[in-house]
Amino acid sequence: MSKPITDKKQQVTYLKERLEIFLEVLDALDPETAELEDIDRLIQMMNDLEDKMEQFNAREQ
Repeated sequence: MSKPITDKKQQVTYLKERLEIFLEVLDALDPETAELEDIDRLIQMMNDLEDKMEQFNAREQ
C-alpha cells in the first residue's frame, strides 16, 4: 500500500491526473454502444475521485 499524500501540491497533481484519466475514458466511450457496466464504471470513477478529495480535505483540518 502506498503512503498517504500530504503535500497540497501533490494532492492537486494527483486529482488532476485522476480527472484526466476519467475524461479520457469518457471521451473514448461511444454513446451508441455503451453498456450499463460502462456507465457504472464512470460513476465509480467519479465516486472514487470525490472520496479522495474528501480524504485530502480531512487531512488539512
